[in-house]
Amino acid sequence: MAAAVLEAAADLFAERGPAATSIRDIAARSKVNHGLVFRHFGTKDQLVGAVLNHLGAKLTGLLHSGASSGVLDRALDRQLRVWARTLLDGYSAEQLQTRFPNVAELLDYVRTRHRDDSSARLAVANYLALQLGWRLFEPMLRSAAGLDELPQAELRQGVIAEAARILEPH
Repeated sequence: MAAAVLEAAADLFAERGPAATSIRDIAARSKVNHGLVFRHFGTKDQLVGAVLNHLGAKLTGLLHSGASSGVLDRALDRQLRVWARTLLDGYSAEQLQTRFPNVAELLDYVRTRHRDDSSARLAVANYLALQLGWRLFEPMLRSAAGLDELPQAELRQGVIAEAARILEPH
């Protein structure tokens, strides 16, 4: 039951954001009674935190499982969309999410390449900001930068290359 609720909530939060998603919506999508959702997760804030933790753990599991790049990309996209919609809806995602396993692993990797902890942390934060920006604002960014005609695959490769460059020490 909990896994179905977390998955349904993650999908709805990615689509609409937590503010526009009711516990009843989540219960209906996961085919459980809304009272069970409250009983298991408590408040909506607690459910939002549980979803954020779930998405981080799921992406980390996929990274360790050797999942295809397409599967990883979809999982990362969903996590970033839920983060963004959560923040834009006024939730304190940084307080509600208690574990950031995939970010911690990325930071561990980047630390081995940087001269100090601060520059490694800044590189990871900039990497995440770039990813969030492109995932959320791609149509506007394409238009503003005159990239409307650039094929999707070429754009994705460019963003991936820039993201990788950000993680490298200068």
